[in-house]
Amino acid sequence: MFTTRPELAGTHGMVASTHWLASAAGMAVLEDDGNAFDAAVAAGFVLQVVEPHLNGPGGEVPALFTTADDPRPRALCGQGPAPAAATIGHYRDELGLDLVPGTGFLATTVPGAWDGWLLLLRDHGTKPLRDVLKYAIGYARDGFPIVERISTTIDTVRAMFTEHWPSSAQLWLTDGAAPKPGSVLKNPVLADTWERLLAEGEAAGPGREVQIDAARRAWSQGFVAEAVEKFVRTPHRDNSGRDHAGVITAQDMAEFEAGYETPLTVDLPGDWTLAKFGIWSQGPALAQQLRLLEGDRINYVDGVADADTVHLAVEAAKLAFADREAWYGDSADPGVLADLVSRDYAAARRALIGERASLELRPGSPGGRDAILAAHVAEGRGVDGEKDPSGVGIGEPTVSPTGESRGDTVHIDVVDRWGNLISATPSGGWLQSSPTIPELGFCLGSRAQMFWLDEGLPNSLAPGKRPRITLSPSLALRGGVPTMAFGTPGGDQQDQWQLCFWLAHVHGGLNLQAAIDAPAWHTGAFPGSFYPRAWEPGRVVAESRLGAETLAELRRRGHDVLDAGPWALGRLSAVSRDPDSGLLRAAANARGAQGYAAGR
Repeated sequence: MFTTRPELAGTHGMVASTHWLASAAGMAVLEDDGNAFDAAVAAGFVLQVVEPHLNGPGGEVPALFTTADDPRPRALCGQGPAPAAATIGHYRDELGLDLVPGTGFLATTVPGAWDGWLLLLRDHGTKPLRDVLKYAIGYARDGFPIVERISTTIDTVRAMFTEHWPSSAQLWLTDGAAPKPGSVLKNPVLADTWERLLAEGEAAGPGREVQIDAARRAWSQGFVAEAVEKFVRTPHRDNSGRDHAGVITAQDMAEFEAGYETPLTVDLPGDWTLAKFGIWSQGPALAQQLRLLEGDRINYVDGVADADTVHLAVEAAKLAFADREAWYGDSADPGVLADLVSRDYAAARRALIGERASLELRPGSPGGRDAILAAHVAEGRGVDGEKDPSGVGIGEPTVSPTGESRGDTVHIDVVDRWGNLISATPSGGWLQSSPTIPELGFCLGSRAQMFWLDEGLPNSLAPGKRPRITLSPSLALRGGVPTMAFGTPGGDQQDQWQLCFWLAHVHGGLNLQAAIDAPAWHTGAFPGSFYPRAWEPGRVVAESRLGAETLAELRRRGHDVLDAGPWALGRLSAVSRDPDSGLLRAAANARGAQGYAAGR
């Protein structure tokens, strides 16, 4: 069947990401005898430069991986927590906020990407830091051609930059206007920051690991942390419509270190095992959806899901994401996850799926627990798409009102000839997140907007807690052998678009590229994770290639269907390794004409 690109196949190595320059950099590292982890780190830093509207040095990185020596999935947590002074009392009582703003300093968590990437490189890579960072430094110093979406994003926030964030205006505007697509953009200050970190690392003496650890300290205990604390003391405008100073300190940064976790693993039909991040993240939502769909008729005709399949998937998503609102978070009951992904719980929840679209938010009662929702959700304050009053502060512009995927994050998958496998979904520190720190050339992230300002919830704001992120890389094993890494940007849609991919590949029998190309859909019938936390009961956003008859049938069943056009949803990429032959494969999304896979 037709695919937009070929599914790549080879034996040396494969890199797939959301930007061709990152994939090329990762492949260059593989060609230089680096392994999958070296390549992922190089690609990750390039993405901080060439997709600055989607991630940056001040953001975070979660990744799932297996090594050639150990098939057990591991999780790299490069997500920083809320600062020590980020309390509900300060935000709600002292500042009078009902929601954490989607932009500005109050939305900042401790940056985790630098420490996360360097920890991975130290423990599982083979290259010195300079060898993998040189690609990103080169693009920052010498420039790179900007894609249309960067220009559009900068133009959207141009007035905010001009009126309230002058340091961002200085970096991102050209004569007061957004740079034109195809023009060359440079960030020499960021290049200088990285060079200084390298120099301080290399001054620690010989030894790859010694130098990497010294560069980590130069960030968290040195000039970067000092510049962050100094800059956030000056109040700047956020999308509450007021100026606020930040609460993050150099001490917060000094106390944070990235680390490893054991991910959730769920056994699925076909001898598959899915690995996802745990209950503090959105990750279990994909596992829950697949549990709910076990035993149901999943049908693809000529590579396209039929109306029954889409209906069942949408209704399963509503149930899984309702549970996300009630049960997920860093303060969750530690025993709730096992109940949420159990087959008994799924069977009880599956009985709620009928022939008609549900318009209710229906969290369940795993293990007999009673669900408690945030007041914003329980009172329906975000229902029917309540808009951001500032017009420019939506924290993660994943999907436009017309259904077009705007992106919000980046993604990387790598597999090498030795069998190392990694899926990473870096994000945060977008150029529109907060004002640029002039001494460093980057801004801080806004992931704290995902916390609730209600006491006693699994995802309540609290010092030292991580927000319930939407970032959700995926890893799959077959017969216990690491087989596939995949993922997508997309905020709340990440684990819905990955469901589309999984159903097309595993159940529909499509290869990686055909599964990515297959018509996608998602629902907005649950509270969004980003300011202003809006939702639209009944809404289904679907690509028109599902077919007019399918869309009409979904409407007949009560779905509020928005036709997004033929090629609009998802930015998936994937790599795989055949457990028997060792053949490597890769594919990337053609939507948006930006993502690319490379390999041989």
